[in-house]
Amino acid sequence: MGEFHALACALVWAFAVILFRKSGTTIAPLALNLFRVGITSILFFLSLLVLRIPFWGQAPLSDYLTLMASGIIAIAVADTLFHMSLNRVGAGINAIVNSLYSPSVLLFAYLMLGERFTLLQFAGMILMVGGLVVATRVKPVPGATKRDLVMGIGLGVLAMACLGFGIVLAKQVLEGANVLWATSVRQFGSLAVLIPITLIRRDRAEIWRVFIPSPDWRYSLPGTILGSYFALILWLAGMKMIPAGKAALLNQTSTIYVLLLASFILKEPFGKRKGLAALLAICGVLLVL
Repeated sequence: MGEFHALACALVWAFAVILFRKSGTTIAPLALNLFRVGITSILFFLSLLVLRIPFWGQAPLSDYLTLMASGIIAIAVADTLFHMSLNRVGAGINAIVNSLYSPSVLLFAYLMLGERFTLLQFAGMILMVGGLVVATRVKPVPGATKRDLVMGIGLGVLAMACLGFGIVLAKQVLEGANVLWATSVRQFGSLAVLIPITLIRRDRAEIWRVFIPSPDWRYSLPGTILGSYFALILWLAGMKMIPAGKAALLNQTSTIYVLLLASFILKEPFGKRKGLAALLAICGVLLVL
């Protein structure tokens, strides 16, 4: 079942990315991430109530702190960087950059958990990096500059590093925990950081206006429910049931889905360079698998 959850997560996340790209044209990255975390924190709280899963007393304090730290790094920080990258490079290039998620998880799983990877997997990582290099030569999306492209890719790389570290940090706690409870703790931890950060900013009124119902919700709300609720539960369920490296690689099939959806729905150009970058990234994933 772990493999099923990881693959389902990839498909659900791909649709969410397209919706986030549409949302990003009118909502700033930090505001969009606050909206995502705020709405899903409510959903997770209600889910715990309905299923009668207690929030407190489920594990030692150290487990709570680990999960909260994981949420801060992989949600509050990584997802804000993800939206900054997505706005600059578009969904297609962002999907290629996100292929670094698998190597980052493998690397941190090796360093922190002692998981090993083979020579083929290492070769796969090299191909993914090659895809990233080719992606920097792709023509920027309309309205963006070459500098935006390079900056967006850099932000995306940093986002994937934070994401990989955050999930591996929580891996051992996840293995013995209720998935919904663990997801909720991570989400509340990230919200506890995002709220004070946004409140001390000068543009706090503009940021918090994101919670006022508006036409923007037609993209941001379904994207949040798909990407930050259902995909997050499926993601952690996969991580809980199978090795972190394998789960990450199955999650990586979202690259294919996002590229296709970006071309058909967002009408982002799919030129030869982008095709080559995607091919290198996908071949890298297959080698690692």
